[in-house]
Amino acid sequence: MAISYPASPSGPISDHASSEDAKQRKGLGPRVRKLHARIGKAHYQAEGMAFSKALLAGEATSLQLAALLRSLAPAYRFIEEEAPALALALGARSMPWLDLARTNALEHDLKKLSCLADTPVSASAAIWLQQLRLLARQSPHRLMAHVYVRYGGDLSGGQQLAIQADAILEQNGLPALDFWVFKRPTAELKISLHDAFEELELNQFEELELLEEAEIAFQATQRLLAELDDLTPL
Repeated sequence: MAISYPASPSGPISDHASSEDAKQRKGLGPRVRKLHARIGKAHYQAEGMAFSKALLAGEATSLQLAALLRSLAPAYRFIEEEAPALALALGARSMPWLDLARTNALEHDLKKLSCLADTPVSASAAIWLQQLRLLARQSPHRLMAHVYVRYGGDLSGGQQLAIQADAILEQNGLPALDFWVFKRPTAELKISLHDAFEELELNQFEELELLEEAEIAFQATQRLLAELDDLTPL
């Protein structure tokens, strides 16, 4: 059964990953190098989106941050309920799920931000969750691409976003977020994540689909960010 996806936000995507990306890939395993290169090209587009620019500049609103977490929570909950067994069946025995898990942190953060106005239900998040459910049933190796993009991003660029997000919340008298806070050092946790992805037992066709889905997963994030540009409370 073919899996269809909505179009990603318009805008240029660089033809090549940066030289810094290439330098970082030298110490990675062969599969993670391919994944890194594939989504590295999409980083430029995501960073150029209005919400991304506003957040990095410290100009996003607390309401936008709350809406982002509300959009992410259902997908993380699903991944953390379904993906561990699927990853194990695919040969990834050392995936550090307990250290990666974000569901409890998201629930805690949403309680802290419950004083903020309600926001519209995210259409992009609903589509993304539907895609994840379909992949879990039909193409578990593709679901792993979403695991890589989400948690890898949280451990990398998410750490920079956390600084800006917490500063914005502090300016508005709100507590810092737990979402981007990990119990283990992020560099150490990234190595564990990467090692687990090298363990995946995939044939050549599944390997290609994993890479393809990594870019699709990144586009799902872009659609969520695009929704936040013109956010208004209910």
